[in-house]
Amino acid sequence: MIEMTLREIADVVGGTLHDVPDPEVRVTGSVEFDSRRIGPGDLFLALPGERSDGHDFATAAIDAGAVAVLAARPVGVPAIVVAPNPGSLPASSVALAGDSDGSGAAALVALADLARVSVERLTAAGTLTVIGVTGSSGKTSTKDLLAAVLAPLGTVVAPPGSFNSELGHPWTALRANADTRFLVLEMSARGTGHIAAAARVTPPRIGVVLNVGTAHLGEFGSREAIAKAKGELVEALPSSGLAVLNADDQQVAAMAARTSARVVTVGHSDSATVRATDIRLDEQARAGFTMHTPAGSVPIQLAVHGEHQVGNALSAAAVAMECGADLATVAQALSGARAVSARRMDVRTTGRGVTVVNDAYNANPDSVRAALKALVTMARAGETPRRSWAVLGEMGELGEESVIEHDRIGRLAVRLDVHRLIVVGTGRPSRAMHQGAVMEGSWGEESILVPDIAAAIALLDDEVEPGDVVLVKASKSEGLWEVAEHLTGSEPSSGRKESTEAAG
Repeated sequence: MIEMTLREIADVVGGTLHDVPDPEVRVTGSVEFDSRRIGPGDLFLALPGERSDGHDFATAAIDAGAVAVLAARPVGVPAIVVAPNPGSLPASSVALAGDSDGSGAAALVALADLARVSVERLTAAGTLTVIGVTGSSGKTSTKDLLAAVLAPLGTVVAPPGSFNSELGHPWTALRANADTRFLVLEMSARGTGHIAAAARVTPPRIGVVLNVGTAHLGEFGSREAIAKAKGELVEALPSSGLAVLNADDQQVAAMAARTSARVVTVGHSDSATVRATDIRLDEQARAGFTMHTPAGSVPIQLAVHGEHQVGNALSAAAVAMECGADLATVAQALSGARAVSARRMDVRTTGRGVTVVNDAYNANPDSVRAALKALVTMARAGETPRRSWAVLGEMGELGEESVIEHDRIGRLAVRLDVHRLIVVGTGRPSRAMHQGAVMEGSWGEESILVPDIAAAIALLDDEVEPGDVVLVKASKSEGLWEVAEHLTGSEPSSGRKESTEAAG
């Protein structure tokens, strides 16, 4: 964040100073809500938690170098206190566990106000470009690609993983300072108005809309409602800005009429401004293609997995060229970009020669279809086809369409000729996925329904052979990444907790 005095911060967030010897002391670092991550010059944000309350760690944060604490009550050390307000956040927003008195809601509103002022001053100084990315799937992968292609042009700040809701969005924005050239943010929504609200906190100059799918269909009610919400991003762009739209998705392409910004389209369509031709996949389902742009054409070889990454790469390229990158720089950056967010098409080969695709961070029908196609591509590449395994859990937040969508995924696995489908769970959606596979033609044991993660692991331990390819994917609430981590022998993924951060 920009450097600000405690007095200035209090004015911005509508708070009062307590136990502050000198209101003119400046916060020179950023804002942190984990006292273990506090560094000199930071501001500590005290949040309620399911098992502990951040206010209890205020003294530890000051001892670690924090200038002050942003709190809901006096804590005996320098603090800016904002009054608890249970009604200060929309009813549909992600609630913080343990926020019984509204102190967490007040803290999040204060955090958003602070982020808004910091970003406004940085953009007014002409040093920062804010880029928003939305879509039903692919946001995190595209965000990672954007960070890679923009890095040669200047310092980039982007969220870790999918840290993108009422906490993660302003927290990420406050990582930007006077040295930051690009702020890349996922703009996510669980309902109409959420993206518009996020855009008011961090007004974007460039907006990328990837697709309109069925993620969170149960909350939105229809794809049309999802499209309305996603389009709030392009509506927030200034006339001097840029909207990057997927020409292959009619709902996205139609958003051109909803923005005053200049529009660049990407995709496979001949009409796309930035398009891909001659797409080919290698034995790891990594795409190579020719990218055509108004500045010329260039061959691209991606290091990330799945044909669906082509569209993500085109979007990243369009943004980078808008920001001043030339074709050679874009091609080199895309070719070197790796998946940096955990549990997203993380491909590893074990000592036994088993290839494990850990895509278990989250799942919706579109992303599962893409992952299954990548799985069979990997298994069929090479001189000798390999056996493919799909370990799938339930996809959440699909509402009344849940059983239908799970049935479709089961049928697709059979049509793609996945060798074994392991459906994990006992709920109706899991049963529908298994039954869909059976009805599509899995008459033997190609599809099997197991009750839990332990049963899936036991089956894989017994039957997976060297050379097999195993995909693991489910909504993150299922915790199915434990299967992938067991197979690879890797330590559980570490990093900032995202339990409230994966809005769609």
